[in-house]
Amino acid sequence: MGAPLDNQALQARVLAFLGDPHTHRGATVRRIDTHASSIFLAGERALKIKRAIRLPYLDYSTLALRKDACEAELAINKPNAPQIYRGVVAITQNENDRLTIDGRGTPVEWALDMTRFDETKTLDRIAREHGIDGGLAVTIADAMVRSHHAAERSQLPWPESIPQLIRRNTERFRSAQGLDASQIDHLEAASLAAFARVHDRLTKRCLDGFVRRCHGDAHLGNIVLIDGQPILFDAIEFDPAMATTDVLYDLAFAVMDLLHFGCSEAANITLNRYLAESDQANLDGLAAFPLFLSIRAAIRANVLFTQAERGADQAPYDRAQKYLSLAGGVIAPSAPRLIAIGGTSGTGKSVLARALASRIAPAPGAVVLRSDIVRKKMFGVKETAPLPADAYRPAVSQRVYDDLLTTAARILAQGTSAIVDAAFLREDEREAIRRMAVTSKTGFDGLFLQADLATRLARIGARKNDASDANAEVAKLQEGHDIGSLTDWTTIDASGSPEQTVAAALARVAPSSAR
Repeated sequence: MGAPLDNQALQARVLAFLGDPHTHRGATVRRIDTHASSIFLAGERALKIKRAIRLPYLDYSTLALRKDACEAELAINKPNAPQIYRGVVAITQNENDRLTIDGRGTPVEWALDMTRFDETKTLDRIAREHGIDGGLAVTIADAMVRSHHAAERSQLPWPESIPQLIRRNTERFRSAQGLDASQIDHLEAASLAAFARVHDRLTKRCLDGFVRRCHGDAHLGNIVLIDGQPILFDAIEFDPAMATTDVLYDLAFAVMDLLHFGCSEAANITLNRYLAESDQANLDGLAAFPLFLSIRAAIRANVLFTQAERGADQAPYDRAQKYLSLAGGVIAPSAPRLIAIGGTSGTGKSVLARALASRIAPAPGAVVLRSDIVRKKMFGVKETAPLPADAYRPAVSQRVYDDLLTTAARILAQGTSAIVDAAFLREDEREAIRRMAVTSKTGFDGLFLQADLATRLARIGARKNDASDANAEVAKLQEGHDIGSLTDWTTIDASGSPEQTVAAALARVAPSSAR
């Protein structure tokens, strides 16, 4: 693995010292070894030592380099996880050769000093055992947005490294036992073709500031729930270039892992929330998202194939196969589709839109555009802040619908499906979105929800912290509105449960859309 080093004997003494319960006032010590580090868990403390090794992609061969690596890891992780990362401490040796943590002797090793967290709260464990709900998915996206907002921008030509990364992944697959060579060849060819299609787009994103010094390794195993909030930890510190990527590529690791664990709804919510809370220019990077998902899945598969080769346990191999299948599945996405959901207030348009989004191909599902939220953003207020009656003048509503159609066309052009959630009470509004789908050469489904007034009033009265300003008075006024012809739209009885409405909608949406 690495060249022989004259300080390995001393480091072996340090590792034995840290593994001794007496060093930690008698606390039970758990040691975790990775290819590059040794971590000692004792009580509420965790100490991480860089192993004295030299590899092609990292060099911890001297004490000074290991200190630098610890300080770099602290610097990159503490902004995301101040609850975990405390500082860097020396392991010192006095004149009697006695070792001490942060003592007064000569430093013979350096450790990253961390607060220990509950390992059952990493999101891979939670996803595997309980699933990830919508609320947690929102906070995952928010954590990624905060991390990317604070990340340093870079002008490194990051996209040029992607073909090498694709080939390195597939070369590793070819050396693994029992894999289908044709499957690997197809994955490589499809990935390189996908890169060629988005190369210019990614180069522009780099120039526009969307390539940043990111976490770099944000799979669910590197996100932990602390006090109910997802915390990113263990970012890549040993190679800044490896962690300097497009922000959507960084996000793709978490979204891909959610898909891997069967949390498709959470994956869709995470993507939608990220797009809603980050720069709108990220919509123009969606064409690269299938490639990003595929590369991330291939990387995870390679890590697990390596683990499988080191032991007799079949589980890592099976998990690697699953990631590899995901990599191949997402790299060739199906054609996008446009779905419009209309209806008077209280018919359940937004509930249906959210429920359908993860079920519309290609993965991780459709981007949802809601008129209520577009209107609030137009006036620069929070989603739940009420707007005055002036904000609902016909001219303003026309601007809202124009924005919805323009944004939906932008999303469809990326190869991503879109769901537009608005009232669509006028024939010209419904015809405009149908024409846009035709212009975009995209399949279209118009769903118009209907429910009796009593049901609608009950739903409106039960709303809490919702973006809609519609009240009982608005609902009653809509009752007498002449909506005209619903040609090319399907009417759906939405007076039952949300599950019944979803089932009715799925039965009418084109079969090729449902996953």
